[in-house]
Amino acid sequence: QVQLVESGGGLAQDGGSLRLTCAASGRTVSPYYIGWFRQAPGKDREFVATSTWSGDGSFYGDSVKGRFAISRDKDKNTVALQMDRLKPEDSAVYYCAAGWTYKVQPTPERQDVYNFWGRGTQVSVSS
Repeated sequence: QVQLVESGGGLAQDGGSLRLTCAASGRTVSPYYIGWFRQAPGKDREFVATSTWSGDGSFYGDSVKGRFAISRDKDKNTVALQMDRLKPEDSAVYYCAAGWTYKVQPTPERQDVYNFWGRGTQVSVSS
């Protein structure tokens, strides 16, 4: 089992920045992808970004490309999501997710290939 705990959510203004962090613990010795999804009220959960085990590969959802950056710290077992040029439509609960590499690698944007989820952290962007 892998436990995931998110931190860093909060309120930002349109055009501002926030940084989210996810700390992983438990069975973290196996290679896995770790990333972020988000869900706004009344909408489906949406893929945001994910990182490979080594941190040398990353994938982004179309709506955040060029504005968000994911980074992986293997020594600390954390993954961060730097969110710049925020927009009101980025407001959502952001969830950290982790999945074994063999399951995630073919389709990293699919939420059903991730085995482990955090409880989420709220991000609100005011216009």
